[in-house]
Amino acid sequence: MLKIGRFKVEPLTDGTFRLDGGAMFGVVPKALWCRHHPADENNRIDLALGCLLVKTPKGHHVLVDTGLSDKYEQDAKFKKIYAVNRPSTLFDALKERGLTPEDIDVVINTHLHFDHCGGNTVRQDGHEKPTFPKAKYIIQAAEWEDANHPHERNQASYLEENFGCLQKAKLLELVDGEFEVEPGLKVLRSGGHTRGHQCALVESEGQGVLFLGDLVPTRSHVPLPWIMGYDLYPMDTLEQKRHLFKLARERDWLLVFQHDPKQVMGHLRQSDGREVLVPPTVLSK
Repeated sequence: MLKIGRFKVEPLTDGTFRLDGGAMFGVVPKALWCRHHPADENNRIDLALGCLLVKTPKGHHVLVDTGLSDKYEQDAKFKKIYAVNRPSTLFDALKERGLTPEDIDVVINTHLHFDHCGGNTVRQDGHEKPTFPKAKYIIQAAEWEDANHPHERNQASYLEENFGCLQKAKLLELVDGEFEVEPGLKVLRSGGHTRGHQCALVESEGQGVLFLGDLVPTRSHVPLPWIMGYDLYPMDTLEQKRHLFKLARERDWLLVFQHDPKQVMGHLRQSDGREVLVPPTVLSK
């Protein structure tokens, strides 16, 4: 795990899947994005199902996003559409670290699209129940509202089976805007991708890690105008990227790119007026 002051953080993965490259890069021409993200015969590119494990100074285990889960392993159509590949899962990674679902104290969902919150729930006897029975699930109130009242543009991404049982189980904590989970760990509502999208920030002893979620899903989305076609509020994405990148440079935050299958983390620098990434400088232990 990486030491961030008094915290420890570690990127984990729930495997990979594929989405349309054109949708992932919006108005950016394929001739540019395919240099780093080659497309298959269906124009899909590989993407990681990234998550982040945080161990707080109080000894709590926090999970940021939960991947796709086993619920879709038996859905042949779903697996074919998204080319789901999960040889090693999030739950395998937790087990390797001596953790069970009961050891997770907090789940932070950046938003409620299926590839970010599928692991929130498990299906047993035809019904869903919370995967992490002792955790509070922190979600922006605006995201909860939109997920429960989807429209034609977003209803394919909001699957009620991934979050519907949380309220009944009394594990849901809705927040509005910036919210401190624990001293040094907070969520920042960014909007952009969805109205209630949030990022997760760890800051301690002069170090920081920012989990960007779908605001900046891969390293290739670092240039300001490289914005997903999936984003419902692209101008909000642009302004939040500008704002958070300025803070990241000033405070030397480590950025985590949730969907990047190759470069998960990096520090932001400016060179010849361009944003560039350099490898992590924090210590591993």
